[in-house]
Amino acid sequence: MPVEVVTRQWPSGALGRGKRVNIVLPAGYAARGPGHPVLYLLHGYGGGRDTWLLRTALVELVRDSRLIVVLPESGRRWFINDHAGLRYEDYLLQDLVPAVDAGFNTRAERSARAVGGFSMGGAAALFLALRHPSVFGAVASHAGAFEAPLRRGDPYAAHRADPGFVMPTEESHGRVWGPPGSATRRRYDPYRLIGREPAPRPALYLDVGTGDYDRMIQVNRRVRDALRNGGWSPEYHERPGGHDLDFVNRALPASLAFVARHLTGARKNGVSFV
Repeated sequence: MPVEVVTRQWPSGALGRGKRVNIVLPAGYAARGPGHPVLYLLHGYGGGRDTWLLRTALVELVRDSRLIVVLPESGRRWFINDHAGLRYEDYLLQDLVPAVDAGFNTRAERSARAVGGFSMGGAAALFLALRHPSVFGAVASHAGAFEAPLRRGDPYAAHRADPGFVMPTEESHGRVWGPPGSATRRRYDPYRLIGREPAPRPALYLDVGTGDYDRMIQVNRRVRDALRNGGWSPEYHERPGGHDLDFVNRALPASLAFVARHLTGARKNGVSFV
């Protein structure tokens, strides 16, 4: 059987409207029998539910696994409950996860559920897992923008002339996070979340490209160090590549392998992502 990609639209009480989501079902998906583990994979700033399908080898990589991958979208908003009142965190936790578990043959428990993403999505994945440790058993972040809640001004001003540059402006950033010191910024401060020592602790995978923006590399190193100082053991890598989906595509086999190792029932005998 081939991999199947299905699109569903479910109502969201948190957002007050229906939201579409893409769901990747592996070739061996079975509607009955043992439930499948699930990875919620979040796009970067400005992306959508098709980004992972069009720009990475995700479909081919999960073909022979048992892993269902859910691809929601938030566009230029984060998967948080933001300063403007958009409740994307509540959407994912209260609306989407229950809808996926009800609509597909999942193993609906923490040990079989992971969240991951790139840049904006990678940071949100960590925030969500630290805030809801009973929901997600593993996290996979590529070039996570973890210090977005701490950002002041426009640290990427020097790159604005690049037509391919995609990072929120100071104005766009403020719409999501509010002014410095806002309740939203405090709520998702990565170092405050790490310091809360959530239990049970999810397994953590982080990577970043050696050719990424210097700020992004330093942010990932600081979060890695904070985790290690707090007694965590994150799997951390710096790989060749920039802040783009080409880097993510090359790193994706490793992060999927990590997720599969830490989720119940994700791997078939003899199947490897790398």
